[in-house]
This record gives sequence, structure tokens and C-alpha cells, in this order.
Amino acid sequence: MASRRKPLSIKTGRENSGSGVGEKEGGEGNGARNGEITEEEEEEEPMSPAGRLFLQPRFNCHIVSVIGCGKRMDVDAVKAGLEASLARHPRFSSIQVPVSDEKKLRWVRTKVNVEDHVIVPDLDPDAASVNPDKVVEDYVAALSGAPMDHSRPLWELHILNVATAEAAAVAVLRVHHSLGDGISLMSLLLACTRQCSEPDCLPSIPDARRSTSAAANSRSGLLALLLWIWADLVLAWHTLVDAIIFAATLAFVKDTRTPLMGMEGVEFHPKRFVHRTVSLDDIKDIKKAMNCTVNDVLVGITSAGLSRYLDRRYGEGDDMKKKEKKGLPGNIRLRTALLVNIRRTPGIHALAEMMEKGKGGAKWGNKLGYMVLRFPIAVFEDPLEYIRRGKAIAERKKNSLEAVFTYWSAWVIVKIFGIKAAAALCYRMVIHTTLSFSNIIGPVEKIGFYGHPVVYIAPSVYGHPHALTLHFQSYMNTMKIVLAVDELTIPNPNQLLDDLAESLRLIKDAIARS
Repeated sequence: MASRRKPLSIKTGRENSGSGVGEKEGGEGNGARNGEITEEEEEEEPMSPAGRLFLQPRFNCHIVSVIGCGKRMDVDAVKAGLEASLARHPRFSSIQVPVSDEKKLRWVRTKVNVEDHVIVPDLDPDAASVNPDKVVEDYVAALSGAPMDHSRPLWELHILNVATAEAAAVAVLRVHHSLGDGISLMSLLLACTRQCSEPDCLPSIPDARRSTSAAANSRSGLLALLLWIWADLVLAWHTLVDAIIFAATLAFVKDTRTPLMGMEGVEFHPKRFVHRTVSLDDIKDIKKAMNCTVNDVLVGITSAGLSRYLDRRYGEGDDMKKKEKKGLPGNIRLRTALLVNIRRTPGIHALAEMMEKGKGGAKWGNKLGYMVLRFPIAVFEDPLEYIRRGKAIAERKKNSLEAVFTYWSAWVIVKIFGIKAAAALCYRMVIHTTLSFSNIIGPVEKIGFYGHPVVYIAPSVYGHPHALTLHFQSYMNTMKIVLAVDELTIPNPNQLLDDLAESLRLIKDAIARS
């Protein structure tokens, strides 16, 4: 049986004003303040299958975004800002209510008391003065062991007015994953911010899509038709192959058990969240030199960093009397279960308008498919080999409808066999892989969060059966590497951050020499 730690307790500095329903799934409250349904409430669409999946016991997923601010936070100003924006969003002002005589849930609008959602904890002043970064890190880790009150809309903002090495204060936004997918929720968070240089302007996000119109216009009609037919054939073939591999992963194909793979029940363990800032310009230099995308570079850096970390871990148990160090085993299968949003992400302007009006205009929710992506694990003499292989892997996955296939397959399973069957299959797929991975594009200019300049944004997620979750988040000219780890599996997450940062440096140096 897997060993478990007791969930950490959090002092919030206020009484829990819940109704006693606590964390019972889909529970109803006893007053408008705690989620009671009144005449003013508005019933909305039923909860999506993906949203219901994130409420299952072994997929009780939450998104956590740590926001570093450049000055001490004015709690009243933040509350006023939330009242006029986030609290007006349809999902952030709704509770989950069971449908009568059915094992389903629907969203029901309720009055939001912002006081219930903004938490200013009582932190130990002595510990905060000695090691403020550790205090903040411990607090966020404790959140991953603390349940949310389902009698209220499932979001919280924790304000920690503690000066750390990077920021003058820290805000921690915790949102249940059933409210939306990660990309949409990040877009919503950015819709609550404004540019520091132009306080009335929303942030601008670069378009990551490649422009192919010029190349297409230069082709003749017949050649373009032949290329279109060939591209569709390749897409169909790749999708078929990926569907077979995905089915095999569900059935019997497991990743190699490495020091990065969690034990049974890892989804119930509290997580440790650590992050590191690296240069986005360095990543763009590699992208330009290797003629690839930023995402290709990140796949290569991840492959290199994981290889360095595992090479060290496999050598730690060697007999010191032996002169030869045990090397990294060959043919390691290490993959990520990558969640892909197959719905076009609502724009920041559309989300800002949605919050202003307090009703839906942009498409919202969880419309997610899975994609299985392999990271090469090896020690290459040429650091650029990681980028070449990362580019090849990413390019191959772009020519596949694997995520669309898995989304509709899950939809059919839910309709025929129910949400528990779909959750069991998703759980089986995730435990046969090693880690979760994502890359989110952030603003290119400095932004303010209700009047507080943002220094960094570090998002992550917990509640799924992986011991390691790796996020990349860009902001201005920096890139945040964010890890969420199970410390029973990865007791030294900062060493893994070092390996990822060092891999970027070695690849950048190799580019300079080439």
C-alpha cells in the first residue's frame, strides 16, 4: 500500500462560513451566501462530460496560478476588482447542483460574496522574515491538500503580502478544473489584467500559428490540389496510427518505471510547486537557428533536462567501491499524457466582455482530448540532437487528429457506459504514462492585476495521477518553468529545475558554436 502524508492545514485568519456541506460533491448550501438557490438565480447548461470527469475521486483536479506582484497588495482594491470582473463570470458565479433522479450535475447561478473567496492568511512573521520564499512555497503546497467548499463557486484567491526574492507580494488563484480548461482559465485571468503602460488596454498575446497563405498562393491549382490530397492522406494515416497506440496504451503499453513515475494513489498526495525563470530570448534564438517553433524547443529542453536528471538518479545507488558508474538505461519509454483543447480558445476581449455583462457570449467549458507524446531519454554528445528530435516529434503530432479522436471516443463512452467508465479508462491511460506537460503563451508587455504590477505568472495543476507536472509559461521576455511534484517520488524538485535550466544553457551554447 502506498504511504500517504496527512494533508497540511491552512490558517486563513477567518472562520469557514460554509453551511456544513463541506466538500460533498454537488452539495447545496443553506443560504444565498453559501450557494442557496433563489429566484434571482439562473439555471445554465448541464456540466460537460470533461467537467464531470474532473470531479471524480481519482481526477479531482484543481488549477493553481501563483502570481508575483511588484508591490504590496491592497486587499480592498483586489476585492473591488474581483467584484466587477471574475465574480460576474457565469462559471465563477455558479454552483454545481445534481439533476433530479439523475447522476448528472448542472450549473446554477448564485450570488457571490467576494469576502468568501478572498483569503488573507495569518503567516508566521518570524518564518516569513527568515525565509519568505519557503513560507510561500509551503503555503501553496498546503493548498493542494486542502479541499474546496462545493457549496460555493469553486474558486479562491489567496493574498500573501510577503516579500520574496522575485516579488513584493504573491497572489495564489485556485480554481477547480471543472470550471474550464487551463488555456481558457489563463485567458480569463489575463482578461482581469490591464497593460501597465496603458491601464485601459487589455494584454496582447502573440499568435503562435504559422502563416502559410503566402506559400499556398504561390502554388499552381493542380499542385495545390495534389498537396492537399497528400496532406489529408498523411493526416488520416497518422491519426489511425496514433489511435492504435492510444488503444494499446489503455490496454497494456506502459512507460518504463523510472524515478519520475509515481506510486499507487499519487493523485491523493499533496504536491510541491517550484518554479524557475529563464530567458525567452534564448529560447527564441534556438528556435530561429533550428528553424522550428518555441514549442519544439521546449519539447527538446524537457527531453534534455529529464535525461540529465534520470542519469544522475540512476547513478545514485551505485556501490561506491565500483569504479564504473551505472549509466542511463537504454530504450526508456517516457511519455506525457497531453491534454489538448479542441475548441478555439475564447479571446481575452470576448472574456472581458462576458464578465462585464455577466452572461455568456464566448464559448466556455472543458472540451478536451488526450494526446500521448514521447520524450527521448538519452545522453547525447551534441545538445542540439534534443532539439532535432523534439522538432520531429512535435511536427509528427501536428499532423494527427489524435486529440479529436480521443475526445469523441470519450464522449461516446460517457453516453453509453457513463462517466465512471470514462474516468476509469482515463485513469488507466494516465497511470501508463509518466508526466503531464503544457506550454501557455502569456502577454508580451507588462501587465497589472487590479493595479498591482505583475512580475511573474506560474500556473500548475494537481489532483491527477502523475508525480510530475511540467508547465512552461511565457511573460514579456521571460519563460517560467513550473513543476508540481510528489515529494515522495521526486524529493529534490529544485535539482530537476537546475537540470532543465542547464539543458537550455548547453543548447544555447551549442547554437553559438555552430
